[in-house]
Amino acid sequence: MKTTLKTLPILALTGLIYACGGAAEESPVETKVAELAELRNQASELQMQIQELEKEISTLDPDFAQANKKSILITTAEVKQGKFQHFVELTGSVLSKKNVSISSESQGTILEIPVTEGMRVNRGQLLARIDSEVIQKNIDELETTLDLATTLYEKQARLWEQEIGTEIQYLEAKNRKESLERSLASLETQLSKTMIRAPFTGTIETVNVRLGELVQPGAPMFQFIGESDLYIEADVSETYIGVIDKGDSVNVYFPNLDKKIATKVSSVGAVINPNNRTFKVEVFLPNMANIKPNMISVLEVRDYENEDAIVVPSHLILSDNRGDYVYAVEDGIAKKKYVDRGQTYDMETEILSGLNAGEVLVDKGFREVGDNFNVNIAQL
Repeated sequence: MKTTLKTLPILALTGLIYACGGAAEESPVETKVAELAELRNQASELQMQIQELEKEISTLDPDFAQANKKSILITTAEVKQGKFQHFVELTGSVLSKKNVSISSESQGTILEIPVTEGMRVNRGQLLARIDSEVIQKNIDELETTLDLATTLYEKQARLWEQEIGTEIQYLEAKNRKESLERSLASLETQLSKTMIRAPFTGTIETVNVRLGELVQPGAPMFQFIGESDLYIEADVSETYIGVIDKGDSVNVYFPNLDKKIATKVSSVGAVINPNNRTFKVEVFLPNMANIKPNMISVLEVRDYENEDAIVVPSHLILSDNRGDYVYAVEDGIAKKKYVDRGQTYDMETEILSGLNAGEVLVDKGFREVGDNFNVNIAQL
């Protein structure tokens, strides 16, 4: 207990020495930080007092409120005047006018099919061969008979030139020879029909027969599609009757190829399909690489055009209970202007009334402004 009491004065004296030394050694940075915190507190209090006074004065004096209204930073877009077009978007399919079914013209067993589905072949290339043994034997026999008939005719002709024999004998020999020649030509035609060949350059879509199968005349053997005379066909709603006509401009986009071309409507159907209330439209397709029948395409058919239209970006048009409006900039003030809109296409809208060419509209920041708001145009 005695030891503790003696120690207490020493500890107190040590603490006092450290406290005095710490206060004396406070750095200049710490002093300035404390001063900055104090000034910030004062500035915050002053700002709150300023805002309260502005509210009170604005309530008593509307002119003061208008003059001290905060300006909103914006960018602008100019109202354009020029050509405006509207297009109807359709989905079409590439077709070929040379999409044919190749059938057999002869009866017999199929001996050879040198092609497969999806194979590209040239005009005249062999697609299939039908057994022609019987026809070939008939041709061989007929050729032998024709040789004899030709010899007899030539001898009879020489005798007739020498006025030996009768005219009937000469004419009979001549007729027999010509008859056999016609029969031989007929058999050779039948023989050629046992060789099924490509009528034009194209692609084998389907093979409907098999090796060793017996086919009859008229039996479908191949579905064959040519590479030329391609066109696009699309179904159009009857709503556009009288709007889309032959010769109208069409923009065609092939999604799989990421390719666009410009062409025209080549044909407009005259019949409405009762199942889906549409009519057919054909679009001319020039020869292009990698375009295949049944390929999907997106068509944009022009149905409206105005050479002298007032046009604004579609996203700048807002709506309220009175109608559609935009914000125009006049002497640093945003003014609400009501407009009558026309067609909209490709993120641009035709304005029928309410705006003139050259007027400046609020672009970025248009959702933050209101009527008669002060605006500050950003310098980009």
